[in-house]
Amino acid sequence: MFKIDRRLIKNFDWVTLAVTVLISLIGILTIYSATRPLAAEGHSSFYIKQAVWLVLGLITLFFIVSFDYIWLSRFAMVFYIAGILLLIAVFITGRVGMGAQRWLSLGPLSFQPSEFFKLIYIIMLSHYLSLVKPPLDTFALFRTFFTIVFLPFILLIKQPDLGTGIIVIALFISLLFARGLQRKVTVLFVIIGLISLPFLGNIFWHGLKDYQKSRLVAFIEPEIDPTGIGYHLNQSKITVGSGKFFGKGYMQGTQGPFRFLPEKHTDFIFAVFAEEWGFFGSLMLLILYLILIVRGLDTVSKAKDDFGRLLALGITTMFFIYFFVNVGMTLGLMPVVGIPLPFMSYGGTALLSNMVAVGILISIRTRRFELFH
Repeated sequence: MFKIDRRLIKNFDWVTLAVTVLISLIGILTIYSATRPLAAEGHSSFYIKQAVWLVLGLITLFFIVSFDYIWLSRFAMVFYIAGILLLIAVFITGRVGMGAQRWLSLGPLSFQPSEFFKLIYIIMLSHYLSLVKPPLDTFALFRTFFTIVFLPFILLIKQPDLGTGIIVIALFISLLFARGLQRKVTVLFVIIGLISLPFLGNIFWHGLKDYQKSRLVAFIEPEIDPTGIGYHLNQSKITVGSGKFFGKGYMQGTQGPFRFLPEKHTDFIFAVFAEEWGFFGSLMLLILYLILIVRGLDTVSKAKDDFGRLLALGITTMFFIYFFVNVGMTLGLMPVVGIPLPFMSYGGTALLSNMVAVGILISIRTRRFELFH
């Protein structure tokens, strides 16, 4: 199971690793700038914590790469059950913060189980679908949904963790179509979705917390309450726009440090970066993410088996959705749903889980020439 040889080093995906580390370092620098102390304030330790998590994440990444990813398939059910139990434990002993019950505490450390579960979920869904012969029929579609998707989706929405809940559904649909559906099942899937949309939308709306409803209202009409529910979006767009083409320069931004922009080092870190580096710097950052995503898709095409292809596609799709939604909500093109920017937003659990995901991607790519297990 544990094996390191010259072929792994030769085939190692240094491009993906380099891009990941570069984005993470940019994130640490931006976190420092966004939370830098003003006069008479103490020094922020957010960037130090993020740097520590980056080191731990890199160690974990290399550890993951040293294992053949096929073992993830063999233990997929064990991981999945453990993940579900952690999501349930949140409701029993979880810590409440910012209107949500999402965190578990282990002594001085707190972690968010949903961050690790999204990766466990991709492993389980990829394992399950790799065992089903395509194209999938109606029975396989509903069996997959109610066996793997339904329970964690309900648990996540109840926390509430709307962002991860959306990811769970989006990944299910993406991997389902990637595996292949019968044509009649695809048509039925679309028809049922369109017919049930108003009904499900009504249930979804009434199931939201008040602050989540406010975010959706602010997205539709941000000027309805510019100092209240529309404040986040308005300040984010002001911050991005103030950077103009070349930006104000590193450590010269004002919206974050002067506390005009809420959640400046987490959900809205892209706005802080855009203010300091402008359109040009933002474009360079987007190119880095594009390289990461394209590299992930290339790994999908080169994977040696169905499980590896689905797993790589799930991870790449997850990164794309997180990136697309986070930047979109920063620019006011998407509602605020609390989705962080991968590798840049502050958060140890998110950074560690994303590093594990990159480790799995690299493991799939480095073993593309190996014989089957």
